[in-house]
Amino acid sequence: MAQIDTLPPLADVIAENQLSAKKSLGQNFLLDLNLTAKIARQAGSLTDCDVLEIGPGPGGLTRGLLAEGARRVLAIEKDPRCGPVLDQISAAYPDRLSYVIGDALDVNPLEHLTPPIRIAANLPYNVGTELLVRWLTPPEWPPFWSSLTLMFQREVAMRIVAEPGSKAYGRLAVLAQWRADTRIAMSLPPEAFTPAPKVHSAVVHLTALPKPRFEADAKVLSRVVAAGFNQRRKMLRASLKGVAPDIEDRLIAAGIKPTERAETVGLEQFCALARAVAAG
Repeated sequence: MAQIDTLPPLADVIAENQLSAKKSLGQNFLLDLNLTAKIARQAGSLTDCDVLEIGPGPGGLTRGLLAEGARRVLAIEKDPRCGPVLDQISAAYPDRLSYVIGDALDVNPLEHLTPPIRIAANLPYNVGTELLVRWLTPPEWPPFWSSLTLMFQREVAMRIVAEPGSKAYGRLAVLAQWRADTRIAMSLPPEAFTPAPKVHSAVVHLTALPKPRFEADAKVLSRVVAAGFNQRRKMLRASLKGVAPDIEDRLIAAGIKPTERAETVGLEQFCALARAVAAG
């Protein structure tokens, strides 16, 4: 196995720093540095970009991003045990790695990084979806990031790229595909991780569009989609009755049959419905 840098193998790093994975933090470590470098390459050219990484753990993906030429990396890690490891990586890549020990939900990346910014992360399972929704629904668009390269449980990854009519299609698909191009970049089996999770994983790549595919207010669209898929087996006239008192009229105005269910409604129709609801 080829080395990507002069630092110790990840298994040695974990043993030396007693970094047993914590279930409470959603930790599953990737130990194959060639694999982490391959994930870093899915983000595209990094030489002229700063990169935000969430949950670096023992630094496998961090090292991959730096070895692939990232201009600068900001790693946000909730586990203070990882500080000495990140210090070691920072010393090997002078002036290119900074890190924050804290909650990614509380950190403003623009205080540390300069655009263009890519986000690349083996996201902790317990906060991955919440972070993605935050990145997809900022107050203004385009967002601070140009692309997202994120590892999720494969089931979640498939929900991001799902088409209308499929079981996986839902809120994540609508919000992601409204403002970004989405694709599955690669899949990983459980045995790629330590400890091995019970599920397969996949890396999803999202590229921010200059503007959303269809006009809609982000907050209204989010509310409509959340209500529709929260009770996905119900007809929309029932699942959306809390959104507007005359929801049937607004559905019809958007070209949607009130008897349809959310999983059959495409992105363009959802945006039309959001505009009809916002019209008051």
